[in-house]
Amino acid sequence: MNVIASICAAERLSHKQVKHSKPKFKLNIVFPLSEENFSCSICLEVFTSPGTLPCGHNFCKACITTRWDGDVQYPCPVCQRLFYTRPELQVNTFISEMAAQFKKSQQVRVECVEHGEVPCDVCTGTKQKALKSCLECPASYCDTHLEPHHRVPGLRRHKLIHPVHNLEDRVCKKHRRPLELFCKTEHTCVCHCESDHKFHPVVPVEVEYGAKKAQLGKTESEVEQMIQERQRRTEEINLSVKLSREDADREEASGAQVFTALMLSIEKCQAEHKSRPSFAGTLRRALDPLAEALNMEMEKLLEAELKSLQQHDVDLTLDPDTANLYLILSEDGKQVHHADTWKEVPDNPERFSKCVSVLTKQSFSSGRFYFEVQVKEKNNWALGVARESINRKDGITASPEDGCWTIWLTNGNEYKALSAASLLLSLRAKPQKVGVFVDHDEGLVSFYDVESRAHIYSFTGCTFKEPLYPFFSPGVNDGGKNSAPLIISPVNQTH
Repeated sequence: MNVIASICAAERLSHKQVKHSKPKFKLNIVFPLSEENFSCSICLEVFTSPGTLPCGHNFCKACITTRWDGDVQYPCPVCQRLFYTRPELQVNTFISEMAAQFKKSQQVRVECVEHGEVPCDVCTGTKQKALKSCLECPASYCDTHLEPHHRVPGLRRHKLIHPVHNLEDRVCKKHRRPLELFCKTEHTCVCHCESDHKFHPVVPVEVEYGAKKAQLGKTESEVEQMIQERQRRTEEINLSVKLSREDADREEASGAQVFTALMLSIEKCQAEHKSRPSFAGTLRRALDPLAEALNMEMEKLLEAELKSLQQHDVDLTLDPDTANLYLILSEDGKQVHHADTWKEVPDNPERFSKCVSVLTKQSFSSGRFYFEVQVKEKNNWALGVARESINRKDGITASPEDGCWTIWLTNGNEYKALSAASLLLSLRAKPQKVGVFVDHDEGLVSFYDVESRAHIYSFTGCTFKEPLYPFFSPGVNDGGKNSAPLIISPVNQTH
């Protein structure tokens, strides 16, 4: 439909509607015009100073003039009608004004799109924001030009939707009907007249849109969580790298200090006993203060190491759902001891049935963590970490083969590390408080005597494929001899 036909059709429809309505209003129905209606067929751009040939076709004046330069006959580029005398072209003011208005409306439309708005197709001059789009017309209307759709009976039956761009894409090209249905078999929008989808399951477009929007919202939420988790993980890795570098720098400085002190002591010993005939006899006495100095430097080194590890302390709470039925937990979840009588509790899958043990509510799948446990006045206990899938219904050895990395105290004075084979540990003093440090990424589990600042034992080269849970076993009551609880203690870094 060309420009003139569009306008005439609109006027006829307007006159027909008015004839059967009250004479108090004028009905304007505008068919949206595309760029093709205002395009020169030579440059394919919107008309600039358009001129009309005697055959009725319009071209930009500059385009047709250039096209005819040097010719003796002057054909119309559209219908090929020949003019033997070069027509004198005058600017078609009507088409020129229409083209100018179209350019202006297109510019306003671009501005609306940039602001996320749909312009009214009827407004001339400054276009208002569309309030609704009509799938029957099809056109978009502002509040003022939408008024006939609320009042005229024939228009009230039209399908109005929220204003959208590219309204032509919402209309069936075959039947010129609104695409109101969604075919779930072909995954496409169809109109009510489409017989090819008669036996396919279809739902209203609004229903499918709501479902897709909900699914998209869920997917966006999941993606956002994944992004946040990845960012959190990246931050943890960056922090871990930073702390590792700081730890390495401190250990290097402390190590250098120890060896410097050792060299000074050796040089002093050499200077004091050089050329003496009794050098061999006095060497032992000279080495005694040297060994004492070395021990003092080593203690300083271990103290610095422990302080560094304490930076990774975590707040833990014992999980009653995992506790053996003979274990009693404090209300704050920080203490556990063995009772002579069992309590009635649900035998859930998480609970230890035969092993008098309990895990914490917290688990760790990456990074480093540290915690301290008071073990004084006890003659039997076990501490460490366990993987999530540890067997909780049968007896276990609490070794790495069973998914446990622990140390044990038995018989009041026998300390063991339960690795591939039970390893007896030699400690200078009986620990009153034990520190446990885990580096999940490096596969390291280390134990320390917090009071004496001494290293007890380390599991190295471990492979952790599951989350780790801190593991506690207070041992049996033993007639009251082992009634003291294991206590998760707050970390005191100023000790």
